[in-house]
Amino acid sequence: MDLTAYHSINDVKEILSMDKTIELSAKAKDLIGKCHAYLLKKIDHAEVPIYGVNTGFGSLCNTQIAPEDLNQLQINLIRSHACGMGDYVPKDIIKLMLLLKAKSLSQGHSGVQVGTVQKLLDLYNSNTLPVVYELGSLGASGDLAPLSHLCLPLIGEGKVWSSNQNEITFSPPSSLVLGPKEGLALINGTQFMQAYGLQCLFKSKEILDRADIHAALCIDAYDGRKEPFLAFSHIIRPHPGQLETAKAVLNHLSDSEIFNQEKEHVQDPYSFRCVPQVHGASKDVYHQVSAVFEIEINAVTDNPNIFPDEDLILSAGNFHGQPLAMQLDFLAIAIAEIGSIAERRIYRLLEGKRGLPAFLTSNPGLESGLMIAQYTAASIVSQNKQLCTPSSVDTIESSNGQEDHVSMGANAATKCLKVIENVERIQAIELLTACKALGYRNPLKTSPKLSSIVNEIKAIANLSDQDKIWADEVQKILNFIRKSK
Repeated sequence: MDLTAYHSINDVKEILSMDKTIELSAKAKDLIGKCHAYLLKKIDHAEVPIYGVNTGFGSLCNTQIAPEDLNQLQINLIRSHACGMGDYVPKDIIKLMLLLKAKSLSQGHSGVQVGTVQKLLDLYNSNTLPVVYELGSLGASGDLAPLSHLCLPLIGEGKVWSSNQNEITFSPPSSLVLGPKEGLALINGTQFMQAYGLQCLFKSKEILDRADIHAALCIDAYDGRKEPFLAFSHIIRPHPGQLETAKAVLNHLSDSEIFNQEKEHVQDPYSFRCVPQVHGASKDVYHQVSAVFEIEINAVTDNPNIFPDEDLILSAGNFHGQPLAMQLDFLAIAIAEIGSIAERRIYRLLEGKRGLPAFLTSNPGLESGLMIAQYTAASIVSQNKQLCTPSSVDTIESSNGQEDHVSMGANAATKCLKVIENVERIQAIELLTACKALGYRNPLKTSPKLSSIVNEIKAIANLSDQDKIWADEVQKILNFIRKSK
């Protein structure tokens, strides 16, 4: 794999799924080696301080470091910045961080040794995953704390997950000796935000694909009308996501006896009628966010940036996470709305109208049916509204004022994933509700495509009338949709 090549988000997902060994290409080795040699030569003839190479960091940028202490400076940097706290970062995200960090350093603008990048790939290839914590990054100056924990094993320090991935052990010894700037290059960058963001995008795509199917199931279960999905209305307001959604819903419901029968009611509630507009808007946001992240995963985000051909070392701000922070906030809002409108459809299917019994039980009163399933969905929707408060509008001054504006993109990333996982839970409740409601439409049938989904759900979850511990059935469906990729 050529880490210097341009990779799409789908490329990265495919690389991860293949679980193959990744080696540095000859081109990558040449770029890395050329930049490293240039930096060493520059240090030998330096007449002015070079930030992070022979100076301190942050507000200590004016403190010059003696030549004999340059290597220790980089080790001290990683140790001191490994100050994360909170929950452990999921292992699939850690592995992605390793890949993305190696990719960024391979572009030949960071000044590291080939051996340092190879060490990152050794961790990736052997599935030796460093222990990284969720809290600690301000999303500017890069993801300093989480990347420090990620890179401690390169110097034989910190902790890693054991080979069975269930226990934490100390990092094995390492013979790698960090050179000038290498510690800074390793921990300066947006790879924590990138990795979380990619995981959010992977899951968001699955949520959006399911959303139209679930909506179609609900539409038939509610005996919804066809007119809101006909192309005529959408052609005159041609947002791409809206057009796509209307077409998808019609496709899912083609050959449905329920959908094509005459209706007594004139109009459906917004949660059914406006599916193209709401789902479509979220799809459009997904594509916008994907475009930003595709640029970022192919970028160089540490500091300073080194340009051997131009004989330049520039201390700039590519580590600042604002481009990602704003998009992660936007993605959280977009996917939360998929859960919000789904909860409204759940509510409608339980309200005892359109020929459906209250709470989808044949014996309401003695039995509560899915009453509390809707409560749970509503609770999750409410939590998501709180989590959707933007992180990117917040900033707290740090490093004695040198770093006086930060993105809080790491917080945007971690809470975006929480929102997305919450929507998966809502979708599991929606799928349970819709499949159960469709049983009351017999002998009329939904489309063959949707009938096969109902049969799959009936095979894994108990949809019978009798009250039961519905959490168990919802969990079965949640496990099913998370595995159905």
